Amino acid sequence: MRALSSARLGADFTKLWTASAVSNIGDGVTMAAGPLLVASVTENPALIAGAVFAQQLPWLLFALISGAYVDRFDRRRLVVAVNMVRAVALAGLAVAVATESATVSVIYAVVFLLGTGETLADTAMGALLPSVAPADRLPEANARLHATFAIGNQLAAKPLGAWLFVISAAAPFGLNALTFAMSAAVMASLRTVPQTGSDPVRRAGLWGEIAEGVRWLWRHRLLRTLAVSMGLANVAFCAAFAVFVLYCRQRLGLSDLGYGFLLTVFAVGGLAGTTLAAQLGRRFGNPTLLRTGLIIELTTHLVLAITTTPWVAAVVLIVFSLHGMVWGITVASIRQRLVPAALRGRVGSTYALLDLGGAAIGSLLGGLIASAWEITTPFWIAAAVMTIVTAAAWRPLGTAAS
Repeated sequence: MRALSSARLGADFTKLWTASAVSNIGDGVTMAAGPLLVASVTENPALIAGAVFAQQLPWLLFALISGAYVDRFDRRRLVVAVNMVRAVALAGLAVAVATESATVSVIYAVVFLLGTGETLADTAMGALLPSVAPADRLPEANARLHATFAIGNQLAAKPLGAWLFVISAAAPFGLNALTFAMSAAVMASLRTVPQTGSDPVRRAGLWGEIAEGVRWLWRHRLLRTLAVSMGLANVAFCAAFAVFVLYCRQRLGLSDLGYGFLLTVFAVGGLAGTTLAAQLGRRFGNPTLLRTGLIIELTTHLVLAITTTPWVAAVVLIVFSLHGMVWGITVASIRQRLVPAALRGRVGSTYALLDLGGAAIGSLLGGLIASAWEITTPFWIAAAVMTIVTAAAWRPLGTAAS
């Protein structure tokens, strides 16, 4: 069945999908082994948390700039170059770990470089997809990519990363270096895709190009609504889930094992969403899916604020994660169809800045709110925020044609 699906989507999509799958496995391995490495070097909680921030920071610093360069250069070659740089950086880290010379500063430098590469490679891959997959099969193509992420990055690679770290602390990073090199080799075999219409924009200069992408997104009512809605939804979500481990202990009475079970349930719900997204879109249409998604977000926060029953929380999380994957696939397909080829990098990076910026702000606010009030307060506030977002976005989302 997968072979038939790949054939329908085309050989170029199959190469892009393969490159993404390979690098996703390596990324997941590093995501599991990275915190273990930092914790083996220092026991300072602030320094351990700082490694995560160091990888997220490039999105706040460089997202818009990376989007401009994605529209300037050959996207295929850009992904190849970035993946090779990331492979070299991870190989260097593996050597440093093996020789016991990896310091906190070295780890920070490597993860910051990886995060910077992510802003370029992820944006370029998203911009490439509409050029290598048929327009009427974009939901299916996005679902394949999201499913690969859920299986490879979230479910399979993280246990593998922890296991490899126990065997040899350097092994996970050496494996990730290899996966990036393999991904670069596959991407190098992809045909060159012309980026029509980019030359007139380039004469505006870098900041003029960035402004062009921001203006285009802001003037498009539907895409503006989707971007702002998701930015605010991420503030609400991350504010609530920043304290999720404490919520599980204090509100649901779960052990660490129970907390891990809920995280697994969350990942499984997302995987189910990847298999249903295209089918649901065809059956119900994008406006219904998007509006229903906002209601699910609101209901999730409201139920979690009220319940003290673990199985209720588990059911809600399954539905929420399924919605999250369906929403992501649907919105990505809409954006890829509507944005001109020459602007895909800049518009995509502007969208990502709002998305990840909202997540960063929410994570910061959630801890402060829970510290000042009750553990459920962030969920109540998130429900209130999503009520406002749902009301404001309801009419514009009606224009999201399938």
